Amino acid sequence: MRGAGEPPSPGAQPAATGGETGEDSRRGSAADTPMGSERMEMRKRQMSTTQETPGAAQAQHSAGNRGSNACCFCWCCCCSCSCLTVRNQDEERARRTSHELQAEGIPNCEESPAPTLEEVNAWAQSFDKLMLTPAGRNAFREFLRTEFSEENMLFWMACEELKQESNKSVIEEKARLIYEDYISILSPKEVSLDSRVREVINRNMLEPSQHTFDDAQLQIYTLMHRDSYPRFMNSAIYKDLLRSLSEKSIEA
Repeated sequence: MRGAGEPPSPGAQPAATGGETGEDSRRGSAADTPMGSERMEMRKRQMSTTQETPGAAQAQHSAGNRGSNACCFCWCCCCSCSCLTVRNQDEERARRTSHELQAEGIPNCEESPAPTLEEVNAWAQSFDKLMLTPAGRNAFREFLRTEFSEENMLFWMACEELKQESNKSVIEEKARLIYEDYISILSPKEVSLDSRVREVINRNMLEPSQHTFDDAQLQIYTLMHRDSYPRFMNSAIYKDLLRSLSEKSIEA
């Protein structure tokens, strides 16, 4: 014990200091504990975020794939529709061009009144009588078209037209067209002629005239007479026409 008025002993100061230090240490330890918990919580949140991030990235990637697939699907559909449209337009254009070329390459049938029963019966008597009238030539030409030999009749008719011309320049032009359309080996409408007749035509083409193709015309006329005419008389085209006119004659 110390007396009144005595200064504190030196040993008491450290004790108090030591006590305070211990208390401060406890306070520091208590203060460190929340900081450690906060660090743990922050570390857990970081780990949780790290774990969630790949999932989110994968989800975004999947969504992106779905979006990309959808876009690809739409693009493919649009592309297919466009391709089909272009293909249909090309096919339609090709059919229209083919039809126009066919219409331009094949002259129209001759204008003629409807044949009578007497005329149709006369066609069976001879090939000359069949070829004498426009109606007979039209009916025979229709039959030749079914046999893919209509060019024979077209060539014969072109030669007949050439014989009616008198103007030299017109004769030369028509002769050139006839040669290109029916004599040239490059023409799809080439008629069947022997080598002798072709040589005659080539010589005549040096100075074209109304009779440049006379030999060829006669050869094609003979071919139609011997080959096509008998089949025409037995064809449905001729028989149907004859029956129709006979029925009309009976009704009248």
